[in-house]
This record gives sequence, structure tokens and C-alpha cells, in this order.
Amino acid sequence: MNNMMKCRRGRSSISLIILLCLVNDFINVSEGGDQSHIMRFELIHRHSTRLEEMGKPFGGGRRPKTTPLLERIRELLHSDILRQQTISHEQHLRSSTAKAIRRKALEATSNNSSTNLIPSSSRNKNGIASIEMPMSSGADYGTGQYLVVLNVGTPPQKLMLIADTGSDLTWMNCDYRCRGGGPKCMSSLTSHHRKRRVFHADHSHHRKRRVFHADHSASFRTVPCSSTMCKIEFMNLFSLARCPSSLTPCAYDYRYSDGSAALGFFAKETVTVSLSDIKKMRLQDLLIGCSESLRGQSFREADGVMGLGYSNYSFALKAADKFGGKFSYCLVDHLSPKNVSNYLTFGAYEEAEAEAEAARLKSMQYTKLVLGVISAFYAVNVKGVSIGGIMLKIPSEVWDVNGVGGTILDSGSSLTFLTLPAYRPIMAALEVSLVKFENLRLLDVGPLEYCFNSSGFYESLVPRLAFHFADGARFRPHVKSYVIDAAEGVKCLGFVSTIWPGASVIGNILQQNHLWEFDLIRNKLGFASSTCT
Repeated sequence: MNNMMKCRRGRSSISLIILLCLVNDFINVSEGGDQSHIMRFELIHRHSTRLEEMGKPFGGGRRPKTTPLLERIRELLHSDILRQQTISHEQHLRSSTAKAIRRKALEATSNNSSTNLIPSSSRNKNGIASIEMPMSSGADYGTGQYLVVLNVGTPPQKLMLIADTGSDLTWMNCDYRCRGGGPKCMSSLTSHHRKRRVFHADHSHHRKRRVFHADHSASFRTVPCSSTMCKIEFMNLFSLARCPSSLTPCAYDYRYSDGSAALGFFAKETVTVSLSDIKKMRLQDLLIGCSESLRGQSFREADGVMGLGYSNYSFALKAADKFGGKFSYCLVDHLSPKNVSNYLTFGAYEEAEAEAEAARLKSMQYTKLVLGVISAFYAVNVKGVSIGGIMLKIPSEVWDVNGVGGTILDSGSSLTFLTLPAYRPIMAALEVSLVKFENLRLLDVGPLEYCFNSSGFYESLVPRLAFHFADGARFRPHVKSYVIDAAEGVKCLGFVSTIWPGASVIGNILQQNHLWEFDLIRNKLGFASSTCT
């Protein structure tokens, strides 16, 4: 308000007043952190009515507002299975090279005791700023179910991206014609590339795709294929070796388990985010992927991916570095008819909010985050699972994240996947409490093996399930998060089996109605039951 009053008092020209007001409302961040705000993004589930409210450009009107519940479950399962194939592939690669990785890790730690990707300069800042983003639920193939709106470029262009804790690169549908032929064009593309860089995609879905017009952005800068960054650092990001000239952009070719593909090139760009006091912040030099070609059915309802995985180049680490090394989210029941927003937050709560939050979340528990072991995913050390207070007999190898097992917390998977040695005893223990209900084994819901007629069902009939972590913390999901609605009058146990050896996955439905805080400085995961409002 003070900034606006100063602007109004000015006697300069109207254009100068407008310029000064705009400058006062922006904070540029390239290094260090802001000390007085939070950053928040709304998370929108793919089945949320919020998409309808946002209109056709953001997916509204693409289908009837009330999609049958059974059809929703089928879609989520299809997405989950494809995503699980990717996770299993990563786990296989990890187990086949585990010894070499451990040897390299020991060598690295002997030279540098810190393996944290967040710089120490960002650690333990009092009153650190935060950013909070609404999360909606969103992709339809397996990279994620929650969407966020992100403003990319200068001036900002609004895009709907999948918020994915398993992805390390933020990329979007992109068109870079590099019109004008100025120095910026000449420094980034050869004449051959200038002629052909036009976005194209599979148009089998009727929603018109939004595209980031890179040549309209003053802050867009390509990464040359001749750079060390392209040749070495981006190898794990599927960079291509071809480099016809030193100024050609560093290209990538992402292939997905359902046959979909995203081809494009790497660039550095500025994104604009809203802060808690209505000011805006520019996060500069974020690595993005400019995807010029998409094939397949993936990402039909999104414009790309926001990489929230644990990686040097992810949006999560870039933003968390500026806001105290933390981000958090809280997910409400995405099958609920209530139109309640979920939020993805970066930074610590301001003092007044922190006091209120502390009062609500006295039961906050913490466990160790295992980072950089299973690709960019966030892993945890599970010790065992109990049903009704009785620990189940599950081999310890199933939970060993440093061996061929382990458990990851994944916002991109809906259902919870358990490797067979854990799946069988958990399902058997839960089925005992449901024997009086009619078993509907022929219900067409794919790999959900146990469904039943829910007439007369009460949640109190089902014993509470709990994940016990190695350091003593205990996660007790709500019964409705593992005995899920599948159709009118039908419920199913919300667990899916996956191959062993392999990693188990705690999906976003099991995470619902809990606050999850990822502390990337202290390698710590905080969680507590919450209404998420």
C-alpha cells in the first residue's frame, strides 16, 4: 500500500508512474532468498470442477462436469500402471549398478561430507519467505494427477503444468521461431533451425494446446550444444549428442512408457510467482525444456511438467533454495464434491500463520528423507506396517531403500503400489474385516483385486493401517484413503501389487488430508493429519 501511495504522489509523467509502480511490485531473485513472504500455488486435480470454472483454455468444457466415478478410477489406474513401469525401470537400473553407486558415494563423501543440493547459505533462515501455489489434479497418463498454473517468460505467459515429484525437468509445449533475426536469434540458432522450429503435436484430443511462445520472451536464452552443461551435466536429462554447430541449442528426446515422446531443447528462463503480500517475484535462470514436438496420448490436459523431483535442475530445488529449503503440500479428497483448493507452498509460514498452524498440527511427526537414491523421487525408510496395532510379517528387504526395495512418496501416483511380499499380508489382514460384505471380483476396475458391495459399510469396521518408519515416526492414513469409492454402492481396497524386487509407492490418495513438508536442507519429511483448509 505504501508503495502505491508513493506512486500516486509522484508528479512525473503517467508512463513513469506506471513503471515505478510495476517495479515496486516485483522482487527479482537470482541468488539468495527473500525474507518476508511465502509462495503458494493452487494444485488442481484433473477431476476437479476448478478446471470447468477456468474455462476452455484450461481444460474446462472438455467433458461433462460429472464424470462417472468408475470411469475416473479407471483413468487413474491406467495412469498409475504406466507410471509404475517407469519407476520399476529406474529401480532395476539402480539395483544393477548399486555397488558402483555406493563406491562413488563413499569416494564423494570422503572429499565432501555434505551431499545436500541446497546451498548452506540458504539454511536455517529465520522468517524466511515462502511461495504458495494452488495444486489441481491433472495429467492423464502417469506423470502426475495435479496441475499448477505457472507464468513463464518476460512478459509472463500462463501455462498449466503437471506438478510431479518424480520429474527433474520443467518443460512445456513450445514454439521458437526466433522471428526478427536480431542478435538474440543469431546467438542461439542457426538459420536452418530458425526455419523449422514450429511446435507440432498429436491433435487427437479436442482441447487446443497452449504453447509457450519463446521468441516473445525477452528473458529466454538457449543452452548451446557445445557447452559443458549440455555434454556432461544434462546426460541424465536425455540430452542428445548431436551438435551441428556451436550455437545450436542443446536438444533432448524424452521417451515415456506408453510410447509418448517429447522432443525439444534446453533453455534458461524467468518465471513469475505471486507472494503472500500480493507482490510478485521473478525466479531467474530456471532451466526449462522447450518441447517443440509431442507424440502420443500423454499430457493431453496439460501444457507440460513442473519438475518437483530432487535434482539440481528441478523447479523444487530452485524455488526451495530461495525460500529456506522447504516446500509442502496438503491434498484434500479429490473425489469429494466440495470444490476445495489444494496448495503447494514454498517457504516457512509467516509468524501469525505459523502460530495458528502449530496449534492445529501438534501431532506433526518427522522422518528421514532419503534423497538421490531412487532417481529424483523422495524415498523414506519404512520399518514395517501394522494393521489394528499388530505388526505384519513382511521381510525387511522389502523396505531396504539401499538394497533392492524401498518406499517412495509420490504425488504423481494415485493408488498405493506394494511389492508382492508386502501386498499379500496387507490385503489378507484387511480382507478379514470385510468378509460379511458381498465380494465383487468381476467389477471392471483393472488391478484392484478386492471390491465389495458397500451397503451397510462403516469405516469403524476396518482396522487402522499404519506405516512405521525406522526412526519411530508413524503414518496412519484415514480409512477412506485405503478403502476407496469405486462406483455407487461399491468400495475397493486401494492397493495395487507391483513386482518384487522393486520399490513400493505411497500414492496421493493415501496421502490425502495430511500436510507433507519436505525439508531439503535437513533431509527430513514432516507430516500431520490436517483438513487442508
